[in-house]
Amino acid sequence: MREESTVQSFDAVGIGVGPFNLSLAALAQSAGGLTTRFFDVKPRFQWHPGLMLPEADLQVSFLKDLVTLADPTSAYSYLNFLHHKGRIYSALIANGLNSSRMEFEQYYQWVAEQLPSIRWDQSVKSVTLGDGCFEVTCESGETARTTTLALGSGKEPHLPDFAVGLRGGQVLHSSDLMQVRPATSGRRVMVVGGGQSGAEVVNYLLSDDTSLPESLTWVSSRAGFLPMDDSPFTNEWFAPSYVDHFRSLSAERRAVVLGSQRLASDGVSESLLRKIYRRLYQLDIAGGPLRHRLVANHRVADLRREGEALVVDLHDADRNRQEHCTVDVVVFCTGYRSRFPDYLEPLRERITVRADGFEVHEDYSLEWDGPSDLRIYVQSFAENSHGIADPNLSLSAWRSARILNSILGREQFRVNGATSITSWALGQD
Repeated sequence: MREESTVQSFDAVGIGVGPFNLSLAALAQSAGGLTTRFFDVKPRFQWHPGLMLPEADLQVSFLKDLVTLADPTSAYSYLNFLHHKGRIYSALIANGLNSSRMEFEQYYQWVAEQLPSIRWDQSVKSVTLGDGCFEVTCESGETARTTTLALGSGKEPHLPDFAVGLRGGQVLHSSDLMQVRPATSGRRVMVVGGGQSGAEVVNYLLSDDTSLPESLTWVSSRAGFLPMDDSPFTNEWFAPSYVDHFRSLSAERRAVVLGSQRLASDGVSESLLRKIYRRLYQLDIAGGPLRHRLVANHRVADLRREGEALVVDLHDADRNRQEHCTVDVVVFCTGYRSRFPDYLEPLRERITVRADGFEVHEDYSLEWDGPSDLRIYVQSFAENSHGIADPNLSLSAWRSARILNSILGREQFRVNGATSITSWALGQD
């Protein structure tokens, strides 16, 4: 049933409520002095439900939650969540400063339930220019007027073009896995992608002796199944001081640097690689029925259906030749891509979009040719301008604080002055 049309005004309106805009909403609630509204099409907070695998762990410390690194005293911290649930000691004993992805989603949901600014089940239809404001119109008929937008609608699962039309029970993106739950027991399964999500899917498929595939082929275009670089100096790429340094580089240099840093964010946790290797070894010595092939330096070039099976064409980069593999199920762990949001189409011609994405200022506001007092901030759309940490959880609280400081026109949150062991420029003696 269509709701009765309502019009309200707010200081800021957020579109999409994933971890990043949830961080913004929580910090805004703590700061006070702002009227905010956040819209999301989902019925409740969900964090990649199709990839919520039973043994999946967070790849960063839980201190990199929604608020702590911007406001350590916030009531919306992960530690306060554990305290509220009565399991703070058992959690620390069990996990140290780590968390399972399932429990971290529960934390996100706990915070979301406390924020009156969020409206679920609200699909934003369009953003248009009104009289001195943006007008955010929902499919329900509700309209919000504001001078400040925060875009947090996230990225979309990426599939190769040749796989898009086949997506379903046999061909799926990793984000579909726990919702589609394809039949894999006793079947030939291929997992495409040598990053963390690929490793988590492989681990899941190997976890139950009673439902193992007949064969498992894991394909990576990289030189091997490579670990994430989690060393201290590499982790300084995920610190505020590095964002400022990265922004000072030319666009050409930034692209080169990002390419060289991929394993800092897209590699596999070493503990999971060891677990998979050990599991495959145990299956080998037990003489079980599973056949497995881990194939590096191969890229899936095409995919087609032949009867009930799927034929996968692969390019062997080492030998520069084509190879073929027949399977029953293919899971693409090929990441996510940003695209221009449909609801923003009325403003497309006024927003600066370059070949590598939006033009994003230091405070995460977009370059556009509209009134200067109307601002559009983006969450996780600025990797090419702000660095490798942009799509990562590590700096989400800091970025939200920086956005809120810009909106408020004052330093509500301390975002500068964090020290770094690494010097990004020699400077002058």
